[in-house]
Amino acid sequence: MMKLSELKLELKKLKTIAFQLPDGDFVPPHFHVTEVGKVTKNFIDCGGTIRNEEVVNFQLWEANDYDHRLHPEKLLHIIELSEAKLQLPDSEIEVEYQLKETIGKFSLEFDGTNFQLKSKLTDCLAKDNCVIPVDKLKVKIGEWKPKVETCCTPNSGCC
Repeated sequence: MMKLSELKLELKKLKTIAFQLPDGDFVPPHFHVTEVGKVTKNFIDCGGTIRNEEVVNFQLWEANDYDHRLHPEKLLHIIELSEAKLQLPDSEIEVEYQLKETIGKFSLEFDGTNFQLKSKLTDCLAKDNCVIPVDKLKVKIGEWKPKVETCCTPNSGCC
């Protein structure tokens, strides 16, 4: 996941900006960055641990404005203004982009040419405190085979 300082370094090297979605499609080149902000999330996980997360958030938006493309130096200027006005930390970046029916949230990586929007997944943060059942092996009837005993069974004398 890319931090704000890493994004700024990459922008200084680029002539154009391209964001690629997880499915390989690209955000149309006439996108706008409509928001830059700091998002703080204070929460308690299912194990009772209080957590604090902070990300720098970018919202990408596309309109029918095909004549104005966002250039790297303009985005860099927007970031520097946001850092000064909002005291943005050098945190990981989260990108919002409109999907079909809802806003998608993505982490950000760079492949040397394009910025990659990476899917974010939910997860249990307290696995050591939760009793999450281990998935049971699913076997079709007729495919089951009896368990093969190893030499180190109780009373085998190997231990």
